[in-house]
Amino acid sequence: MTDTELLEHFAQNSAQGMEALLRQYGPLLRYVIGGVLRDRQDAEDCYSEVSLALWQKLENFDPEKGSLSAWLTAIARNAALNHLKARIRREKHQLEEPAEILTPEQQVLRKERAERLRATVARLPEADRKLFYRRYYYLQPVGQIAAELGLSQRAVEGRLYRLRQRLRQELGGDDA
Repeated sequence: MTDTELLEHFAQNSAQGMEALLRQYGPLLRYVIGGVLRDRQDAEDCYSEVSLALWQKLENFDPEKGSLSAWLTAIARNAALNHLKARIRREKHQLEEPAEILTPEQQVLRKERAERLRATVARLPEADRKLFYRRYYYLQPVGQIAAELGLSQRAVEGRLYRLRQRLRQELGGDDA
């Protein structure tokens, strides 16, 4: 079933549409969540939260901004990271340090740096871009990346090192 058909099916009957969406994209969502949350119960709880969030937000999906799979993986990744942060906070049972307060200038600079990084990563060859996202966006362990790409861990580490060096050079130094 195509993404358009899934969305139409959801618009006509949200329960059956959601079931079809989870049947098609559930393994991808579990894969993304499992990359961040190693504990099986945490991952299952997060998957349930993501399913509920999709039920509530699917009508907000805009196909002109990107693919459905990219939108779904972003929601799953963000939910998993939020779940992980909450678990860490619970485990520490201590007060967090106050959040860093940025001046308006610092906020603008941070936003500009983030945009430069996004643009630079978008110009990378597809293989390097996928490697970057696997490691630094989806937080996959080097061993998992190596196994899935059929490479040694050392080879993946070397490629990541060269990728970081290239990004550092293109972005203008260590603090970019």
